[in-house]
Amino acid sequence: MDDGGDHAGSGFLALVESPQLLAIVGPTASGKSVLGIAVAERIGGEIVSCDSTAVYRKFDIGTDKVPTPHRRGVPHHLVDVVEPTELYSAARYAREAAAAVRRITAAGRIPIIVGGSGLYYRALVRGLFDGPERDTALRGRLSRIATRRGVARLHQMVARVDPVSARRIHPRDERRLVRALEVYFLTRRPLTAHFSETKSLLEEYNVVSFALRLDPTVTAARVVQRVDRQFADGLVAEVRSLLAAGVPADAHPFCGLVYRQVIEHLNGIRDEIATRALIVQENKKYARRQLIWFRKEPNLQWIGVPGEDPAAADIVLGRTM
Repeated sequence: MDDGGDHAGSGFLALVESPQLLAIVGPTASGKSVLGIAVAERIGGEIVSCDSTAVYRKFDIGTDKVPTPHRRGVPHHLVDVVEPTELYSAARYAREAAAAVRRITAAGRIPIIVGGSGLYYRALVRGLFDGPERDTALRGRLSRIATRRGVARLHQMVARVDPVSARRIHPRDERRLVRALEVYFLTRRPLTAHFSETKSLLEEYNVVSFALRLDPTVTAARVVQRVDRQFADGLVAEVRSLLAAGVPADAHPFCGLVYRQVIEHLNGIRDEIATRALIVQENKKYARRQLIWFRKEPNLQWIGVPGEDPAAADIVLGRTM
């Protein structure tokens, strides 16, 4: 049931000299939310969501938000905090999540980060370079270079000023290449140098993190069940209601997984059966990408059973009590 992990230093509640923070992360459809609530009930915790779409109000079914009655009285933070037309960044999440964590600690409770947005998790526990504001004119010039001479030209430019980033960024990833060059030209320092100076906003906390990792066949079956449930719960009607309420079709949360495919369905690109199949397919790919991301995160303790399995909560509590 347990994939193992480094248990050293995981005496979560024993380290009284440091404030405590627990994290439960992992791929989609692994049962993180249920596990987070189960653990919170047993240790007096509160949930701080780590989901880049759940921050948006009225985007409920496609984000699989836990309905209030199912939260069993456990407070949830950073859910439904911004309007659909607002932009929300990992840097903003880190600031607001850190503030929520400290408020929970001050109230004598245990903060528990729960979610699958890897960049948000990293920004909070390890730090993230916020960077200069977007420079529209500079971005335009760089995009024109890519149009005239190819994206490979941007990659060559990055390689000259920031070879480490050039090795990390795919040669055809125009968006990230533009950002690397934008940071360099605006700050006269490579992106790599900025990253090396980042630090967590919660340096004083003892962070103990767990990640769910299921067999791919189990994940695939759970994804199908989730998508079926989302459609049965009224996913298409939710999207229609949001559009009718004036939320633009290009609003940021509509660009994400599930909602983007439903928008395309409503625009006549494919029927509902094909839309369901595509959402399942994209969810499976997303789960794989999440696993790849979290495998790169240090100090995660892996759990090999779904979050709904009582054994999962026992594993977490066994390493934190």
